Amino acid sequence: MIVTRFAPSPTGYMHIGNLRTALYSYLISKHEDGKFILRIEDTDRERFVEGATDIIKSTLSITGLGYDEGPDVGGDHGPYVQSERKEIYMEYAKKLVDMGYAYYCFCTKDRLEKLHEEDATGGYDRHCRNLSPEEVQRNLDAGIPFVIRQKMPLEGTTSYVDSVFGEISMNNSELQDQILMKADGYPTYNFCHVIDDHLMGVTHVVRGSEYLTSTPKYVLLYDAYGWERPTYVHLPLIMGRNEDGSISKLSKRHGAVSFQDLIADGYLPEAVVNYLALLGWCPKNSETEFFTLDELKSVFTIDGVSKSPSVFDYEKLLWFNGEYIHKLSPEKFEELVTPFIKCEIPSTVNKARMLELLRTRITKLSEINERMAFFISLPDYERELFLNKKNKISDFELVKTVLTSALDILSATDSFDNDTLFAGLTPLTESLGLKTGTIMWCIRIAVSGMTATPGGATEIMEVIGKDESIARIKAAISKL
Repeated sequence: MIVTRFAPSPTGYMHIGNLRTALYSYLISKHEDGKFILRIEDTDRERFVEGATDIIKSTLSITGLGYDEGPDVGGDHGPYVQSERKEIYMEYAKKLVDMGYAYYCFCTKDRLEKLHEEDATGGYDRHCRNLSPEEVQRNLDAGIPFVIRQKMPLEGTTSYVDSVFGEISMNNSELQDQILMKADGYPTYNFCHVIDDHLMGVTHVVRGSEYLTSTPKYVLLYDAYGWERPTYVHLPLIMGRNEDGSISKLSKRHGAVSFQDLIADGYLPEAVVNYLALLGWCPKNSETEFFTLDELKSVFTIDGVSKSPSVFDYEKLLWFNGEYIHKLSPEKFEELVTPFIKCEIPSTVNKARMLELLRTRITKLSEINERMAFFISLPDYERELFLNKKNKISDFELVKTVLTSALDILSATDSFDNDTLFAGLTPLTESLGLKTGTIMWCIRIAVSGMTATPGGATEIMEVIGKDESIARIKAAISKL
């Protein structure tokens, strides 16, 4: 059975890159009816952010990435928070020392800082690598603080096969004797994730390609313990497009980069998930870009993952989001968009009809206030807005004639629904000798103060009601 895990550090909001890693990990396991584990890697206490774990769990819940084992869910391999597993790591680190693949390092902070000053690129000089067992024991008995370092081979190469990038090899001479256990008793990421992945039965490790050159150190740990190596799936980087057209690693200067920021800006979780799935993966034999999470589980395979960096295209995400919004039912759209509405909607406004007009014309929920503003109150506009070459409107007297005639009809109309309004105004084409487009243009400008609106003149009047429509048309006549 395929077992994958998502193992984020609780250091803040969920970055888009982290969410894509979670998504791909989830899809790889679920495509084969496997298991998906959530593990919180909180051993870097300096970067720990209170409440970040709740954000991680909430994000997975919102996006539908349910985990089979993890905090609050349980399972056979807990605990699932690394800070609660400290004793496990020390036990395995000491085993590594006993087997000759690691060693105690008693170097002081001052010595290491001086070493770094002398050679900023040289790394650790392996000063404690060959201490005698007697000297190590004396230091331990004396209570001298220590770290445990991995004893890297000094010659040869270490290789492994990645499912996306193929065979990766590194000269062992380039590998530093990395710290496995810190002086505070906490493990480093480089050590604890290997122990946890093995103990939790993880078969496929999915993470960003920035770890490609670190993985030789990890496979050496697997080999030292005699454990089977997992399948590695390194994902391409996510890039952002700079103002000059160049690309660089996605960061805040490119726009919202956390899932929470996108949701707060009015993006739908389903649209974000769908877009992220395509950001580094291409479906086979598919003529659509739209996939539900269940459909993604069915079609997602590792061999569709690209090794080339992906550019996060905000315009493409916006288009995706708009398509998802347009497919919402009126009831669901109202439920989702209502929290974004910042102003009070007058009781005279037909809210349901207004939202139905706007649903197919916005691309993210946060646009609602700007798009609905003219329904709430008529914006200030210049009378030149009425002039229109396409509709052959070149003088204000023509506009005034249209509005005055329309006002008479509207004042006598009881039912202000769209069909009744349109039918009542249509006879003006014959009596005034004008095209329908010309008449409706004049009325639409009068009741909206805008040249581009969601809905036509009669649809707008249906929303704002009879009294407001007549008041706006009278105001337009006065302006003319």
